[in-house]
Amino acid sequence: MSTLAIYGGAGGLGRSLVTYFKSKGFRVINIDLVENKEAEVNSLIDVNHSLAEQGQQIKQSLDSILGGTKLAGLFCVAGGWAGGNAASKAFLDSAELMVKQSVNSSLVASYIAAHYLQTGGLLSLTGALAALDATPGMIGYGVAKAAVHHLTQDLAANNGGLPQDAKVITLCPVTIDTPMNRQFMPDADFSTWTSPDDIAK
Repeated sequence: MSTLAIYGGAGGLGRSLVTYFKSKGFRVINIDLVENKEAEVNSLIDVNHSLAEQGQQIKQSLDSILGGTKLAGLFCVAGGWAGGNAASKAFLDSAELMVKQSVNSSLVASYIAAHYLQTGGLLSLTGALAALDATPGMIGYGVAKAAVHHLTQDLAANNGGLPQDAKVITLCPVTIDTPMNRQFMPDADFSTWTSPDDIAK
């Protein structure tokens, strides 16, 4: 049985991925702040630790879980959203949060992928279509997602550090239909949003 890891597997999109891949016969590991009881195994992290400490924490957990085998894929779907421009009162706080949620999680996921993906395995990160252009109303979010896009290019290049023949992709959704997004944008037209189940498939 092939094993996949979902980084952020207890979130809105992550839960759908765990459910979908389990239905397809994969063994699924959830890497997150909290457990997802549907996953076969949970590897919990503390985001208050340094990136190096988080990486070592996950490595120790995966050494025990995998027993020398490798991951067929790692899907990093941790993230969040915050608005605001440079004049906003909470600008720096929200920007720091966006970096923590999107950039830091993607960096740690990349480190884990470099050590645990099998030959020809897949690393999937989560960017945003909006970050391909200016995002003046949500600068922190745009900067963080643009960094994820750049990271993907680095990993895909020669000497990016991933295993032989491994692939890296970035999902670039517009808006994902999660409970959190509905909470922050209650007046939006939810019918135009992308279902997490559709992304999983």
